[in-house]
Amino acid sequence: MQRDKFFKEEKNVNHPNEKLIKTHCSYCGMQCGMNLRVNTVTNKIVGVEPRYDWPVTVGKMCPKGVTAYQQTNHQDRILKPLIRDDASLKGTKEGFREASWEEAYELIVKNFKKLQDEYGKDSLSVFSGVSMTNEKCYLTGKFARVALGTRYIDYNGRFCMSSAAGGFLRSFGVDRGSTLPWTDIHETDCLFIAGSNTAECHPTSMFRVWNVQERGGYIIVVDPRETPIARRADLHLDLKPGTDLALANGILHLLIENGYTDNEFIANHTNGFEETKELVKEFTPEYTSELTGVAPEKIIRAAEIYGKAPNAVVMFARGIEQQHKGVDNVSAYTNMALITGKIGRPKSGVATFTGQGNGQGGREHGQKSDLLPGYRKITNPEHVKEVCNVWGITPEEMPKPGVSAYEMFELMEEKTIRGLYLLCSNPAVSAPNLNFVRKALKSLDFMVCADFYLSESAEFADVVLPSVTWSEDEGTVTNIEGRIIKINKAQEPIGESKPDWQMQVELAERLGRGQYFSHLKTAKDVADEFRLASKGGYADYYGATWEKIDKQDGVFWPCRDEKDQGTPHMFLDKKFYHPDGKAKICALPYRPPAEEPDQTYPLRLTTGRVVYHYLSGNQTRRIPFLRDMCPEPYVEVHPELAAKYEIQHEERVRLFTRRGESIYKVKITEAIRKDTVFVPYHFGHEESINLLTIAALDPISRMPEFKACAAQIEKLVVKKVQ
Repeated sequence: MQRDKFFKEEKNVNHPNEKLIKTHCSYCGMQCGMNLRVNTVTNKIVGVEPRYDWPVTVGKMCPKGVTAYQQTNHQDRILKPLIRDDASLKGTKEGFREASWEEAYELIVKNFKKLQDEYGKDSLSVFSGVSMTNEKCYLTGKFARVALGTRYIDYNGRFCMSSAAGGFLRSFGVDRGSTLPWTDIHETDCLFIAGSNTAECHPTSMFRVWNVQERGGYIIVVDPRETPIARRADLHLDLKPGTDLALANGILHLLIENGYTDNEFIANHTNGFEETKELVKEFTPEYTSELTGVAPEKIIRAAEIYGKAPNAVVMFARGIEQQHKGVDNVSAYTNMALITGKIGRPKSGVATFTGQGNGQGGREHGQKSDLLPGYRKITNPEHVKEVCNVWGITPEEMPKPGVSAYEMFELMEEKTIRGLYLLCSNPAVSAPNLNFVRKALKSLDFMVCADFYLSESAEFADVVLPSVTWSEDEGTVTNIEGRIIKINKAQEPIGESKPDWQMQVELAERLGRGQYFSHLKTAKDVADEFRLASKGGYADYYGATWEKIDKQDGVFWPCRDEKDQGTPHMFLDKKFYHPDGKAKICALPYRPPAEEPDQTYPLRLTTGRVVYHYLSGNQTRRIPFLRDMCPEPYVEVHPELAAKYEIQHEERVRLFTRRGESIYKVKITEAIRKDTVFVPYHFGHEESINLLTIAALDPISRMPEFKACAAQIEKLVVKKVQ
């Protein structure tokens, strides 16, 4: 098929020697619509224009999106495979030489086979990411299980979206990040936003957020920091980091006590209400305030606003999810919608702000250690059989479930895992307790990394394969709403770079597993197999053809066949995905953070993002404008805390925890609690805040507790010159 069946190449009326390629941004889950400007003489991307026809963001773009095109032809691009000849230099940028693809492939195959012959199939592992297309995410899962035959595959969404997934699965029986389309948000009466610095992390959604207030609605924000959205909110619940579960239970207590429940909805469409009602009785405003630090009157007012609102949307992000009880936090806030019946209808529901561009689709189709395409469980024999029929293998050949991302590093350190194929992820910056993680990466017998820049993680590799940027390939991603959209190719890959799916097909052939991959000649071939593999699963994409996506400007899953137009609103029939068709209201006892402050470490450390950078910063720290706007990390400190430690604005201090330390410039601000410090996490090497964070894992999602740990700050001693 010709590509122009799926999108239009338009002449750029403002620039006669350019054409416009309709596509979407490469960064967060908003997936803002854009037209890439391509010079028709050089066939290179030279700029960007917003798409006003994209219904989600309507021409809005953030600083990252405006400059995203600059990553494609950047001088730091890896243009040929790299091989490290000196293993003693692992963990540095030194010791690499350029090589041919054949030499790189031969070395990879030789070492992969050697490790598996000596230590078994599971001595190899795959660690991937969700900034890739659905097609690449799907094929990565197949490559791990069919080409390598290993059980050990997981992905960076484990550090991002896994708690939201776990909470939605427990509450609803299905995990779709938003139960309603984003175009409903500005029409609701109340937005209850917990743990989301929305104005910086998802700024192109803010016109809808502000419109709620402009129409007379309310915005409630839960955050330890007075972020830009918290500053303008009607109510800011400034809780201690890691105490969301207590706050949610306190609000549930008041919703029930004050008669804001929808008893008919509860009786007909839910289970677990009586147990939850009994559990939250003790969470009075005074007791909840004692646990969270939020004033009782604020808690009372929050319950009143949400309870009285005719329509409301509960929204949240990493602030509540990146905790060792993140799944409980998600289910507890979801309880608010379930006991009031504000779900399964337009303008009301629950949504999570997706951090990565394909954070939704990337977790649905086989990159997680326990999942197969279509959100099937690898522990379910029927699910395994369905996928095996598509892949052409027997159920006996399907590897068993593996372990979560951080636990894979533990197995590397133990030498259970000896080889790693890393793609689209930078765990040497994004994982918690980095001193341990970097040690684990260095201990590997053999490591391959596929990336378009030499990331901090690639510095540990033996072979680096040059992959393409998002604009040099095509495929689908699933945005913040659960809407499947199309990414279109704007220019040919530069240098000798290749799409990840093509590398995997070529490696599978050399590993002797080509019969399962060789038919995949194009991204469209992968898309067709991927849709078939998802057919019948909870996340059913079978009906979302590229033609339909283009015609409708996106298709919401589930979309089961060619006649199905997709599902913008979930649960309109009030049927949930649990076997009895009912949602689960969860009774959730409060647990404090895994590490509470004490005399030695009296402060609470929390981490997060800034508007100018994305994830580990591997991409955005290379863009001049973004780097200039935020060139280094900093530690936010309240004025009273700064006075106590006798530290000044922009002075450098030592921040340390039980796991590590780093030096940061001080930013004194009243926009943070007096007992809390904040550092953005987009920076690498010795500037990374994840040298300090704790790897306490959620028992369900295996999410680390990035958002809360005990810390101390220390004024640096200046040595006097003699």
